[in-house]
Amino acid sequence: MKTFTYTIKDELGIHARPAGLLAKTAKALDSEITISKGEKTVGAAKLMALMGLGVKCGDKITVTINGGNEDASERAMREVLEDNL
Repeated sequence: MKTFTYTIKDELGIHARPAGLLAKTAKALDSEITISKGEKTVGAAKLMALMGLGVKCGDKITVTINGGNEDASERAMREVLEDNL
């Protein structure tokens, strides 16, 4: 299992477009990926659940990757976050 923390830099937080990109990326990977904010944890492949976290600019999220090729999945998720959020 791999875990990393990311601070959201997008002034709108996790909104529809980046949430869609996160979900699309997570679905394409062979690992189980979750995203947490505070006490809430959701599957990264679930668009509406991601938006339901209410992540705003400056919030820290924790990404957990389990199973499959964890190294490649971590790189892919970091890239999407850094490029879009």
